[in-house]
Amino acid sequence: MKTKKPDFTHLSASQPIGIFDSGVGGLTVAKEIKRLMPHENLIYFGDTKHLPYGDKSKDAIIGYSVKIAQFLLEKNCKAIVIACNSATANALKEVLELVQNQALVFDVINPVAEKVAFEIHTNVGVIATKATINSGLYRKSIRKHNKFIKVDELATPLLVPAIEEGLKNHAITHSIIYHYLSNHKLKNIETLILGCTHYPLLIDEIRQYYGNRVRVIDSPNIVANQVRHLLEKKHLLNEKNPEPTYDFYLSDITKNFEKISKKFFGKTIELKLQVL
Repeated sequence: MKTKKPDFTHLSASQPIGIFDSGVGGLTVAKEIKRLMPHENLIYFGDTKHLPYGDKSKDAIIGYSVKIAQFLLEKNCKAIVIACNSATANALKEVLELVQNQALVFDVINPVAEKVAFEIHTNVGVIATKATINSGLYRKSIRKHNKFIKVDELATPLLVPAIEEGLKNHAITHSIIYHYLSNHKLKNIETLILGCTHYPLLIDEIRQYYGNRVRVIDSPNIVANQVRHLLEKKHLLNEKNPEPTYDFYLSDITKNFEKISKKFFGKTIELKLQVL
């Protein structure tokens, strides 16, 4: 018996896109969505009270993710972007079961894995949180499309706290990057996937470490392009909205989130406290 395909004809282009992450990392995806789809209304939820997700149990991550997805559904979102690798790796199935045909659902692992599998034929490294690495989802997803690619994964748990502390271009962050990227597991890679949406905030420092030896994948751009492509295909791309709105909800308001969100979206944005 064939599974019935979801029907999204009840959705409209004017509905907002919902995006969520444990903290500031998902802003890298939100920024690319804003750049590629400048007329879309965006609703962002940062679960800063519970960050980082990477060291939480699978059950805890599922619980947080489902609650946030429900919140974004109540905000009438036409699409929900799980802009968190740990949430994707541990709670994608549960979010899909909750949302069903009420909205389109996008994740940050599968589009990246698919692109890498089809375009790159070298040794691939993945750095991510413990929760993402323990799931093995990057390796499984890449090798599902291309079984000849060798994938080496490394948990890099200190990077998210450093980023959330605002330690970009800092001696501490440089030391952490060197400590992880010099690991023997990544010795022979030619391509590196930043398997956490926080990590693109350090992409310049990571590229500086490698020089031109390793290609570093820009995951937020890949994800945002997939969102645009599917919204266009479903006739849900908002192209007639001269003054898009950007709403930010946080489970705990932090100074670093305020700083980065205003840098990406302008100084007039307002952060709203929302406890789920």
